Amino acid sequence: MTSDDPQAVYQEFNAVVNMAPKELEGWLATDESRSVGWTREGEDESVGHHSGRRIVEIKRKKKADLTDDDYAHMRKVIGYVHRHQKQVPSGDVTDMRWRYSLMNWGHDPLKEPGEH
Repeated sequence: MTSDDPQAVYQEFNAVVNMAPKELEGWLATDESRSVGWTREGEDESVGHHSGRRIVEIKRKKKADLTDDDYAHMRKVIGYVHRHQKQVPSGDVTDMRWRYSLMNWGHDPLKEPGEH
């Protein structure tokens, strides 16, 4: 997503992040969540896991309180989810790292569209 229109970013973010804050927090507390993703040198937490925590913060804010940094992260989440949705592995993805990684970014690919 390359839109700079805050309304478009807000709407798309809320469309791709289909996990509620409490649901995402629960997921981030699991071993499966911590087992996936790329970790920067010298850090203990993967980029995706950190993003998930940031998503929870953003989702709990009032729209009027969102900052430019929040919108930048929202665009990053949108791009990540869209890119990885195009890389669906074959077979049942229920227990695949691909799904776990997407879930760290707030998107459960097993949910029906519109199901939050």
